[in-house]
Amino acid sequence: MTDEEVYRRYLDGDEKSVDELMKRYESALILYITGYLHDVHEAEDLMIEAFTYLFTKRPAIRDGGLKAYLYKTARNMALRHKRKWKLCFSLETLAEEPESETLVEEVVQTAEQQCILHFCMEQLSAGYREALYLVYFEGMRHAEAAYLMGKTEKQVADLVYRGKNALKKRLEKEGITDAKP
Repeated sequence: MTDEEVYRRYLDGDEKSVDELMKRYESALILYITGYLHDVHEAEDLMIEAFTYLFTKRPAIRDGGLKAYLYKTARNMALRHKRKWKLCFSLETLAEEPESETLVEEVVQTAEQQCILHFCMEQLSAGYREALYLVYFEGMRHAEAAYLMGKTEKQVADLVYRGKNALKKRLEKEGITDAKP
């Protein structure tokens, strides 16, 4: 069942549809909003607000448009509540001991690489960062990202291309030499 069909079920009075839509998007929206706020707790609150906005305003949404509508709502809310947060890696994040076949060094290295990736993404311009996130982390097509960002598909394609090259250069400066554009 598509997102829009689930949403229409909600509009027709099926309250369980709310849970189904939230299950589909809550984690991804929190991650997306965290990219703006750098605070997962604030992101969780704004994710709930984005769904509340959707379910109280009850907008007419065309087929294939629910995901973009949710992300655009979340983006606007995040921009209004933007706060600074410094991203850093800590051994305290390794609260649980890794399984016996996984070496601690591998876990630390992976976490450090993720930290470097996030650090390098933060150094990119907002346009590059958002385009890369939407296309690669959220799996959106250029048309969907263009709608969300208020740009043309060509502009998004250019942002993705240039963003990948800029990210590759930053990753190489941080010692990650196997990054591919």
